[in-house]
Amino acid sequence: MGATDTVRSYLQGLQGRIVAACEQVDGGTFRRDAWKKEPGEPLQGDGVTMILEGGAVFERAGCGFSHVTGPKLPPSATQHRPELAGSAFEAMGVSLVFHPRNPYAPTVHMNVRAIAAHPQGREPVFWFGGGMDLTPYYGFEEDAVHFHRACKDSLARFGDDKYPRFKAWCDDYFFLKHRNEPRGVGGIFFDDFAEGGADNGLALMRSVGDAFLDAYLPILQRRKDAPYGERERAFQLYRRGRYVEFNLVWDRGTHFGLQSGGRTESILMSMPPLASWEYRHEPDAGSAEAELYSRFLVRKDWV
Repeated sequence: MGATDTVRSYLQGLQGRIVAACEQVDGGTFRRDAWKKEPGEPLQGDGVTMILEGGAVFERAGCGFSHVTGPKLPPSATQHRPELAGSAFEAMGVSLVFHPRNPYAPTVHMNVRAIAAHPQGREPVFWFGGGMDLTPYYGFEEDAVHFHRACKDSLARFGDDKYPRFKAWCDDYFFLKHRNEPRGVGGIFFDDFAEGGADNGLALMRSVGDAFLDAYLPILQRRKDAPYGERERAFQLYRRGRYVEFNLVWDRGTHFGLQSGGRTESILMSMPPLASWEYRHEPDAGSAEAELYSRFLVRKDWV
C-alpha cells in the first residue's frame, strides 16, 4: 500500500468511527452525501460529507472526508512554503464541527489533514496539519481540563515540546483579531508539520485524530441533558455568531477550500444552523455569561 492509500484508508476509518459513536449518543442517523468532482472543474477528487441536523443532541453535526488533487497550490497553502508555489498538489483530510442543541454543551472542532506537493522534477513533499479546539458557551473548568489533558496525552510520545507548542499555536490561531477575543478555551493546532519525515508526521496526525472521541464525548455526556431556558439559548446563539465570524474571516481551511475550488456545501458545513448578532451586547455583572469572558475566554494553562 502506498503512502496515499495508507492516509486515505486511515481517514475514512476515522470518519466512520466518529460518526458511529455520535449516532449512538444522539439516536439519529447521519446523512451520507458522497460526491465526486466532475471533469473540467478546478479540482479533481472525491469525498463523503456526513451530516446530522435536527437531532436530539446535535442541532448540527458535520463530519467530512475529502481527497482532492489540483494543478497549483493555492496561496493559503504556500504562505509558509514559497518555494512550492506553482506545484501540483494532493490534499486529504477529515474535518468536523459539532454544534450541540444544549447551550451548556460546547461546540467542538477537529481536523486532521495531509498535503503533498508535487514540484516538477522533484520528489513529492509531504506535510501534515490539524488539531482540535473546544468552544463553550457556559464554562466548566473540569471540561476544559479534561479536553486539554486528552490533547496533551495524544502528543506525549512525540516529545515534551509538542503540547505547549501546539497549545500556544491554537491560542494564537483561534483568535478573533477584530474583536481581540479567543474563540474558546483552545486545544491544540499544528500546520505544515514535517518534522521527522512523513512517517512521523502521519503517526502524529493519527494520534491526534484517534484522541478526539475520548476528548469530547465525556464532556458532551455531562452537559447534553442539563436544563436551560430562553436566556441560555439566546446567549448560545449570540456566541455562535463569533464562530461564524472566525470561520469566514480568519480560517485558513475555509480559505483553502474556497480558493482552490473546493465543494462549497461541504466547506461551509461548519456553520451553525442558527446564530445571532446583537449590537454591543454586555452580560450582566456576576452572571454565568460574564464568567465565560473573565474565566474561560483567556489564555490559561489548563493542565
